[in-house]
Amino acid sequence: MTQPPDLVTRFEEERGRLRAVAYRMLGSLSEAEDAVQEGWLRLQRADTGEVRNLSGWLTTVVGRICLDMLRTRTARREEPFEHETLGPAETRVPDPVIRPADPVHEAELADSVGLALLVVLDTLAPAERLAFVLHDMFAVPFEELAPIVERTPAATRQMASRARRRVQGATAPRDTSLARQREVVRAWLAATRAGDFEALLELLDPDVLLRVDAGSGTASGLLRGSLEVAKQAAFYGKLAQAAYPAFVGDGLGIVQAPRGQVVAVLAFTFRGGKVVGVDIIADPPRLAALGVEWVGPSGE
Repeated sequence: MTQPPDLVTRFEEERGRLRAVAYRMLGSLSEAEDAVQEGWLRLQRADTGEVRNLSGWLTTVVGRICLDMLRTRTARREEPFEHETLGPAETRVPDPVIRPADPVHEAELADSVGLALLVVLDTLAPAERLAFVLHDMFAVPFEELAPIVERTPAATRQMASRARRRVQGATAPRDTSLARQREVVRAWLAATRAGDFEALLELLDPDVLLRVDAGSGTASGLLRGSLEVAKQAAFYGKLAQAAYPAFVGDGLGIVQAPRGQVVAVLAFTFRGGKVVGVDIIADPPRLAALGVEWVGPSGE
């Protein structure tokens, strides 16, 4: 069915914001695109003659789609099995937005979402996540959110408040400058290339948490503590020979690409100038979907 040109134009004007909503709701770039596309299909089938606020209407529709996707994901989640070293094998690291580590892209960091926040959002119940994301991040009134989550505005407000407390309790404001992040990433690369265990320890917070997402049924999972994380990093030092810094989410990370093939993306969470979190994506299909390409060592 052919749509009026003005409707197509208005939807395209909203697409970027809708994608941002869906990404924060789902933590997946591909699923966010699917949700936005489904929003467009529903718009095509709807009678928009009486829609006074198309932006609000689309936000509500995409929010409902994301809520359904989250509920389906939760229902399908299976009990993870244990790996002898890394623990639960079904650890999932959300999709990061990855950009070259150059001054041109620094200005975009302010609007980026860190993996640490997305990981915390993944722990919320679907309705809590929707209430927090749409209200706190996109200023959607509780009166408009309440019908989506099938609660009263007051109950929806309480739900968002609970989610906000959990998010604030698990994430800390950025306190490490970009310059210090560069120092740490360069030192990390140098230490892993040299297999310098002691140098790696100097970069890590004692309670650092490593999350590895290598795909279903592989050695994914969690590792906590500077000694264990440093051992793991030193063991895979050979991959650092062909690695380069990149903006991963809202800070500096590393792309590992031996022989020009991207095999892993590392995102760091910094606190007090040290690494408190390392999130690694090494799942080949997800890396391919992220579209990360080898750009060479110019960013170091």
